[in-house]
Amino acid sequence: MVTVDSNEAFSLRIVRDLGDYPEHELDMCLFVPGELSLTPELISERAFYHQAFHVNRTYHSQVQLEPLVRSRLVQRIAKHQDRPTSEYRLSLSLYAFQYVTAMEQEVGRILRDRPENLREALAELLDLSATIIRRLRRGSPKDDAMRRYYTNIDNYLSWFSEQQFLRLAAELEFAADEQDIREVLLRVARREAKYRVEHEYNSERVNADSTRMSNKMRLLRRLIEFPVTLRRVGQELGNVEERFVKAGIAAVVMTAVSFAVLRARDTLGDITAVFIGAVALLYAVREVFKDDIRQKLWLWLRKGRPKWRHQYVDPNNESIVGKSLEWIDFKQFADLPDAIQKARKANTPQRGETILHYRSWSKMLTSRFLSGYATTRETVILDLEVLSPLLEQSTYPIYRQDGNEVVKDIVEKRSVLNLVIRERWSDREDIQRWKVVLNRNGIVETEAID
Repeated sequence: MVTVDSNEAFSLRIVRDLGDYPEHELDMCLFVPGELSLTPELISERAFYHQAFHVNRTYHSQVQLEPLVRSRLVQRIAKHQDRPTSEYRLSLSLYAFQYVTAMEQEVGRILRDRPENLREALAELLDLSATIIRRLRRGSPKDDAMRRYYTNIDNYLSWFSEQQFLRLAAELEFAADEQDIREVLLRVARREAKYRVEHEYNSERVNADSTRMSNKMRLLRRLIEFPVTLRRVGQELGNVEERFVKAGIAAVVMTAVSFAVLRARDTLGDITAVFIGAVALLYAVREVFKDDIRQKLWLWLRKGRPKWRHQYVDPNNESIVGKSLEWIDFKQFADLPDAIQKARKANTPQRGETILHYRSWSKMLTSRFLSGYATTRETVILDLEVLSPLLEQSTYPIYRQDGNEVVKDIVEKRSVLNLVIRERWSDREDIQRWKVVLNRNGIVETEAID
């Protein structure tokens, strides 16, 4: 199952749970309206890939309390024998990481959609947050090494929760009869701030300086993410082949030009002005056509073949736990798979779209995962800021009738992109389409289309 939501100004966050299936395939097609005039000459496939696609995979547990239970089990075992704390770090980090990512997505959804029953939504969020943090704090370890790691995570989750509740209190518009729930948000935030002071998690200098506090919490966030995030080691494919193609084309063209020069000398006789002019013309023709021939041959050889290979490395034991291949191409609508064409439902006005097709195939070696973990989650950040120079910042009038009056509304120009994502694993397939509305300042709206 894939979820898509806006992450920052121009970023889409695409999350999919990979489950315990060993092999996965993903097709992601971005349909850019023709009015933006996106072409491979303007933004190449390679540049788009490096600027817009940011992929990472993390361990995942579908049972919310499983990582916390495992961390406590590791604590008990460590009392009786000398064991490394990598399993404890992984379990506790996974529990914290899943709480943080779920909290970010839920707070973002509330701010974006503002549910009709705001009181109920915020009450549920507060209750779940309090329950998750209380369960974490119930199992404070005694071992010094474990205790230091627990303190860092507890410190970050306390600060993070405070920030999310303050954000809700600051950015939501509360009705007159909803001020009490706003006060509850502020009270919970104050309680977390007091908790950190009582436990002396941060020095007075850090507490008094927002920049210091932000820098410290960013480091603690990386500490949480490191054990659960698989390191991605990449290699661009085709570099050696490209050198051979370049050398081969140069050899063929130089042979042809040299043969033409020899024939010209036989025809024209001695070295004369005409002969020199003919040689100059031959070398000019060589320079004109050499690069074009090489480019067309290279594109033909690489068509349909993967362009990047990656390996996923477990940071806890440095073992390779997965591999993937990735493709990215500008494509014509007729060249897309039938299922994606059907999901897009293209008609005449959509024929001018530029289509960027990203595809990945991956295989995860679940037998090499740390004991107790068999599933992973992939997050793709699609940064559409690469398209921002193509967006126009303009407005135009729209007229409507209000009784006997004609009202003039000024509306901004927006562009609608379509995103079609198809997942395939084992004998199953899932396909979904989203509309992404953009203006010059960022993503305005993301809507799933049935």
